Amino acid sequence: MTVHFIGAGPGAPDLLTLRAVDRLGRCDLCLYAGSLIPAAVLDHLKPGADAINTVGMSLDDMITRMIDATDAGYDIARLHSGDLAIYSALAEQLRRLSEAGIDYTLTPGVPAFAAAAAALGQELTVPEVGQSLIITRTQGRASNMPARETLETFAVSGTTLAIHLSLQVIAEVVERLLPSYGADCPAAIVQRASWAEQRIVRAPLADLVAAADTLAAKRNAIIFVGPVLGATDFNESKLYDPTHASRYRWASED
Repeated sequence: MTVHFIGAGPGAPDLLTLRAVDRLGRCDLCLYAGSLIPAAVLDHLKPGADAINTVGMSLDDMITRMIDATDAGYDIARLHSGDLAIYSALAEQLRRLSEAGIDYTLTPGVPAFAAAAAALGQELTVPEVGQSLIITRTQGRASNMPARETLETFAVSGTTLAIHLSLQVIAEVVERLLPSYGADCPAAIVQRASWAEQRIVRAPLADLVAAADTLAAKRNAIIFVGPVLGATDFNESKLYDPTHASRYRWASED
């Protein structure tokens, strides 16, 4: 029997991948984070499947439930919000399952930062303005940040930042970024990307704290900072330039 870890996407139930829907439709038991995954996502479960909200469960509780279910001959879906690759607490679960000799698979999901960029109507890499994206967070209670992974360090690059799990300390975030990005740097907050209650605020970095005050809740949001957010007068890439030769296209002689 197998534990299938599945990225549930940012929230909207129609943003799951085809593979995720197929896996959900085959499993007898689903463990999901109820505070982060809308109930509508569970509509993809097969009839009669048991769904358990992991809110309040410890890692030991979840692993025990997985082991008991696989011993009973059940396949299990373990739903995580967004994509499994970042901020999912996946690694510790995989380590425990490997120690117990239990097979698992990983199905990626639409990451929250991608859904948030779509909500902004925004490409996060603009030619000659910003070609990198730094995904990070601030210090939290759940885990410590490595000493060299600071906002100040990342801000020196001047590229686009996607800051997770940090809306509750927005004033600190802005204070730490202002010296490198400047007061007029474009910034935005996307809260609950793809949910029915999605909220978006845009403001220059210096005004972002005031803009954040208009949001009722102080969680489930991504903070974007970087020049690409306001870029309009930029050079087009050579990707579709008729004079540009590539592996798949000859340059035009016109």
